[in-house]
Amino acid sequence: MGLLFIGDSITEGWIHNAKNQAPDVWKSHYWQYNPADFGIGGDRTEHVLWRIDHGELDGLTPKVVVVMIGTNNVPPGNPVEEIVAADTKIVQEIHDKIPDAKVLLLGIFPRGADPKDPKVAGMRAEIKQINSELAKLDDGNKTRYLDIGDKFLDGDGVIQKDIMSDALHPTPKGYQIWADAMQPLLDEMMK
Repeated sequence: MGLLFIGDSITEGWIHNAKNQAPDVWKSHYWQYNPADFGIGGDRTEHVLWRIDHGELDGLTPKVVVVMIGTNNVPPGNPVEEIVAADTKIVQEIHDKIPDAKVLLLGIFPRGADPKDPKVAGMRAEIKQINSELAKLDDGNKTRYLDIGDKFLDGDGVIQKDIMSDALHPTPKGYQIWADAMQPLLDEMMK
């Protein structure tokens, strides 16, 4: 395995979510890297930490680990600081367990269709706050950070149904957007 994805249902959806899966995008962008998808629906940061602490990464040697986790923790679930601390710990534990691997940490994707809805606006503001803190983990070498959230929004900040039908999980078109946006940095990291 050269490339490992870790996350929740959004990550799982690359190949395991029958409704939104994007196996063609997965194959065309990642197959060359012998990828694995360890995304699990409903996972929160504490679940990923538990899995790492209980051997999920033992014996694995991917060149790059793509991490996108935290949307299921977004307030009112957990305070922003706890989500940032948990993602920071996940990155550190990956480096501890797989010291030769690089980590590509993705910002939490926007959610909620209409940014004029006060609840959606508040949630998106918290996601932006989390992402601005996660960006500080980018060291330009072993840990890189990438926020592609704006690519899922139209000019008014709305998530269109053809990109995320439920304003959370990407459709095949959404996965294509994700793959295209991530590819340049991933190619650089895989060298």
